[in-house]
Amino acid sequence: EGVGDGSDKLVTIDAHPKSKSYGKVVHQLSVGGRGEAHHMGFTDDRKHLWAGGLDDSKIHIFDVGTDPAKPKLVKTISDLAKQTGFVGPHTFYAMPGRMMIQALSNSKDHGGVTGIAVYNNKGAYVAKYAMPTGELGGAKGDGYGYDLAINPRKNVLLTSSFAGWNNYMMDMGKMVKDGEAMKRFGNTMAAWDLKAMKPKQIMNVPGSPLEIRWSLNPKDNWAVTATALTSKSWRIKPDGNGGWQAKDVATIGDPAKIPLPVDISISADGKGLWVNTFMDGLTRYFDLSNPEAPKEIYTKKTGKQVNMVSQSWDGKRVYITSSLLANWDKKGEDNEQFLRAFHWDGKELKPAFEVDFTKEKLGRAHHMKFSAKGGKKA
Repeated sequence: EGVGDGSDKLVTIDAHPKSKSYGKVVHQLSVGGRGEAHHMGFTDDRKHLWAGGLDDSKIHIFDVGTDPAKPKLVKTISDLAKQTGFVGPHTFYAMPGRMMIQALSNSKDHGGVTGIAVYNNKGAYVAKYAMPTGELGGAKGDGYGYDLAINPRKNVLLTSSFAGWNNYMMDMGKMVKDGEAMKRFGNTMAAWDLKAMKPKQIMNVPGSPLEIRWSLNPKDNWAVTATALTSKSWRIKPDGNGGWQAKDVATIGDPAKIPLPVDISISADGKGLWVNTFMDGLTRYFDLSNPEAPKEIYTKKTGKQVNMVSQSWDGKRVYITSSLLANWDKKGEDNEQFLRAFHWDGKELKPAFEVDFTKEKLGRAHHMKFSAKGGKKA
């Protein structure tokens, strides 16, 4: 609001080190309004990028295959709530010919009970699935949602839990003083039969488990998440009896100071994990050589507030953005808005380039995705 054209937008930044426009904004595309732009996801063929608004629940589909440096808005889905009863499209996860969308809230009371919507790649609605609220595997579901992540080899879908519209659209300072609001956060994860799209097990993971990352090492069969309110790292792995178990394996910072772990990024070999903590502006690196006991081996202050973190496939480049939510970001001079790129040599993060989103009147920098081809970053 009050920045540039006042609209949410898709910003394309040149990330090719040998390019003349390296580290510069090469394109920006407004969507014509403010809807609390948040996460994005490619279709399975990486020709289109889907992005959602947590407030207005609109889903924008961009053509990024024709010219990745100049995306085009080709479709806007405005009836998610009417089709499904869900609002706040958060995670966009590609399936063959399909896009799976994890919502955060519902249109009835704007609370945290929500579900998953599925569309085909052309943007046509296919199906919806409610988040579990009953007892499964000895624990009771809260119906909340946040992220979803799939291990196709094991036919398992994992989901995590956050909060509904009433919470995430509230001013953070007001919310933390509201005892009832602070009770309205998810405390569970669920394991689903992917092919049947049925929840099979609920796991208690207190403190709002957020991003889920499966180890990308073909030899591994586990995932990690971080809990925002309790500052813990959890490992989800088979329990030996055909089910899954969630175990608290590490502490992130000092929980008493509420560092607020947000995004995480796992290395391609499953041996390392980047964790951003929003409140203290720190980027932390955990050694996952022993995933049962992760060790924090590197910490750097990368901003006054930091949220999303992404890394290149070879792990040598790390990208960080600043914004969490419009009403949760810091105020005044602490409200930095940026994308910062770093080189990582295994020992130190060294600045590569920075785009000041406030100075360039771009708005709040949130999610990042590498483009479909070329060397650009959207």
